[in-house]
Amino acid sequence: MSTSTNSREKFSVRKLLFGEPLRTEALPHQTVNKRIGLAIFASDALSSTAYATEEILIILALAGTGAATLGLSIPIAIAISILLIIVTISYRQTIYAYPNGGGAYIVARDNLGELPAQIAGASLLTDYILTVAVSVSSGVAQIVSGFPELLPYRVELAILVIAIITIVNLRGVRESGRIFAVPTYFFVGTMLLTLAVGFVRYLLGDLPTVVNVEAVHSGTQTVTLFLILRAFSSGSAALTGIEAISNGITAFKEPRSHNAAVTLVWMSTLLVIMFLGITFMAHQIGALPSETETVISQIGRTVYGEGSPLYLAVLAGTALILLMAANTSYADFPRLAALAASDGFLPRQLTYRGGRLVFSWGIVGLAAFASLLVIVMNARTTALIPLYAIGVFLSFTISQTGMVVHMRRIGKLKPGESVQGHDTVLHYDAHWRTKMFISGFGAVCTGIVALVFAVTKFTSGAWVVVVLIPSLVYIFSRIHDHYRDVARALSLQGVPVDIEKRPIQTIILVDDVHAETVRLVNFAKSLDHPWHAVHVATNPDKIEIVREKWRKRIGEGELVILPSPYRLLAEPIRHYIEQIQEQQPGGFVHVIMGHLAMDTYWEQILHQNTAVIFNLALSRMDNVVVTSVPYQIHRDELRRAHHVKNGAHNGTVAQR
Repeated sequence: MSTSTNSREKFSVRKLLFGEPLRTEALPHQTVNKRIGLAIFASDALSSTAYATEEILIILALAGTGAATLGLSIPIAIAISILLIIVTISYRQTIYAYPNGGGAYIVARDNLGELPAQIAGASLLTDYILTVAVSVSSGVAQIVSGFPELLPYRVELAILVIAIITIVNLRGVRESGRIFAVPTYFFVGTMLLTLAVGFVRYLLGDLPTVVNVEAVHSGTQTVTLFLILRAFSSGSAALTGIEAISNGITAFKEPRSHNAAVTLVWMSTLLVIMFLGITFMAHQIGALPSETETVISQIGRTVYGEGSPLYLAVLAGTALILLMAANTSYADFPRLAALAASDGFLPRQLTYRGGRLVFSWGIVGLAAFASLLVIVMNARTTALIPLYAIGVFLSFTISQTGMVVHMRRIGKLKPGESVQGHDTVLHYDAHWRTKMFISGFGAVCTGIVALVFAVTKFTSGAWVVVVLIPSLVYIFSRIHDHYRDVARALSLQGVPVDIEKRPIQTIILVDDVHAETVRLVNFAKSLDHPWHAVHVATNPDKIEIVREKWRKRIGEGELVILPSPYRLLAEPIRHYIEQIQEQQPGGFVHVIMGHLAMDTYWEQILHQNTAVIFNLALSRMDNVVVTSVPYQIHRDELRRAHHVKNGAHNGTVAQR
């Protein structure tokens, strides 16, 4: 098989997984409409209805599983829904105020300063990682509810799902949106149908209560305000994902702000209806928090009957939306990371768009961190929930506080006046006081919830996030300081420019004398600089062999032997270069090394690849330039060499 054919085969595998590369000019055409946007950005928020009610019941069960105690879930759900509506109104204002997206990070940067922006960024990035871990783990829990024999493999299933979602997202925004639209709308359809059927049966007096449920151990605590606040904070996980659309406005078709705002309203309406409906239905059927069966499974089994196709459809739809809910994080984490990286607070690689015009490094990084979290927490949703939502409610609070400052700035404008801000244009708005009040009230509410989360969940694991967010902010500042220092070091301002021709001494690194060595010599001679070869003698028995080969096959140029009694490669070269630099101060030392380049990765790793070692060791030396000259050995050449060997062997046998 020829090299070109092999290259085409490798490319076809990449194309199968990730699709054809897209030109940069195609970026504006990768935007989505409201229908696809709802599937991309709402899956996290909508999926939270599958476990938010259950988390409320788990906390209330600490005071017993009686109907009166678990009945508190309904007023708690109503309070959470009111908070959700307030946050939705506030974020709708944010969408119109900041049409280029960025959510809490951009709002904080523009109105509150650098530190609040980094806190918001760290909070959201942490929450996006947790979203993937929680949603996938919860989705696997739904599957295990229907197929208990899979329980020992829940971690493996979760990792497999994360890998699939990662590959789909690396194919691009539009394609991932089309793929994930199916499970999103399937879940919404089956859940609304289930709630409608259940409500009709309730009105007709035909709704049974759930049976055969192995409830969690009932506690002996009394119903206190602290317990209710814990249940409220656990159920507030239903609000996670609300900010996703404001972060990803640029993914929508024009008019972007309008389409994003409409999608936000659709999402919040569906979320309130399903969350309240599930909580009400759970109360009516007497659903119990259980380690072996989810509340959604109990509702579906009670409404439709165990083994019913519609019951299985509810399980399938819920599992799919929970598994696919991670897609919201895949849409927003890379964008937010790219924004922070462009400001110099995260590695610049996160701003790189891959072949499908998505932020590939951000997608892969999200998958890696989420997989690690799933493994550590054994894919248990209850273990992950205490870590969850603190970050997002903190970002809610920062974003809405930033909008209060934004509205105050607008209030100082005159009617019809517009001012260009750092991230957006400020237009006078006659309703600025009302909007400022809404954002301020929302900030107080979400701030209280974040505080309640931190206090009530602290000993259950929330301390990890409380410590992690300041740690991330510190890391961001260190990265920013590094980039700023590098920029100063590279700046020519106030530095005299000294442009002159300097002497260059070229060194060829030689391990053995063969065809690759000839290419290195030819390259060195073509540069018209003084040159000589150097051999690091890690094997004393090889010195004379290499010297004799050099004399016979090259016949020119000096070959310097550097002894290495401790079999070190880089250190003798470094010391030798330092000696040259002492003799020629200010001159350049040009090091040329060979590098075998094979057609496949598995063939490449069979070789020493010492060029990497030398590059790392020499790149930190002043006035040292390293050039790696690849010597390509293709598969057809290896095949011909193999045939020549076999032919020679057969000829020898025939002579015998």
